Amino acid sequence: MPSFDIKSEIDKHELTNAVDQANRVLKNRFDFKDANADFELKDNSIILTANEDFHIKQMSNVLQEAITKRSIDVRVLKPENIEVANNTARQTITLQEGIDRDLAKNITTLIKKSKLKVQSAIQGANIRITGKKRDDLQDAIQHIKDQKFPVPLQFDNFRD
Repeated sequence: MPSFDIKSEIDKHELTNAVDQANRVLKNRFDFKDANADFELKDNSIILTANEDFHIKQMSNVLQEAITKRSIDVRVLKPENIEVANNTARQTITLQEGIDRDLAKNITTLIKKSKLKVQSAIQGANIRITGKKRDDLQDAIQHIKDQKFPVPLQFDNFRD
């Protein structure tokens, strides 16, 4: 029976490369010469540090550009408030990965309401869609892509 999985993952290697590229851009820009600006990749977040909040706002644009060049969707970035203390500004950008329970329920109800001849099942952080015909599955993929969800979705393990 044909099936595919819906998931939301970040390519960690490409993300590391994007953060490194953004750091190199900061080192070469004249307006960041004495700003002590830096990107730091933690487990599930990116920390931006600089002397002023003005620099942080510019750094977020540099980061988004580097991430876009590496074919990572910018919807994975969830910026928090900028904290300013002791001549240092910091911002934590949380990385959204995985499909949470509410979004998975929304996707499965969307599939059921679409009247397509497919079934959906939530499997942890993934959603498995099965159907009898390959065309039905491709219609389901297109129907899900037409919706604008807050996280980027990948369609994986398409099997006949």
